[in-house]
Amino acid sequence: MDKDIVVRARVQLLSANRRVVRGTEGLRIYRLLTQVQPEVYGSKLAYVLVEASMSAQVLEMPEQRLALLDEAIAVASALDTANPYRDMVLGRALAARRELEERRTPEV
Repeated sequence: MDKDIVVRARVQLLSANRRVVRGTEGLRIYRLLTQVQPEVYGSKLAYVLVEASMSAQVLEMPEQRLALLDEAIAVASALDTANPYRDMVLGRALAARRELEERRTPEV
């Protein structure tokens, strides 16, 4: 991993002056930083992925929404069980995926 890219991403986080950077900028930053420090940034990535799955850009694209939620579940599941945010973000991602599946599956 290029150290300059990692430093640039960290500077962007600091300059954002927000607890969680959202949107495509947040996805880009957290995806990058999760590769370097998964326990530090993984829960934020999972949170932003779930949020992105509900955004207007993908609201009518169930496959893209499902891909974002599957990524969120994978990231959250990979966190150490001692991580204080693991259960929260994993539960949120699983609930969002379950809800999406229920909407996609016609009732009999």
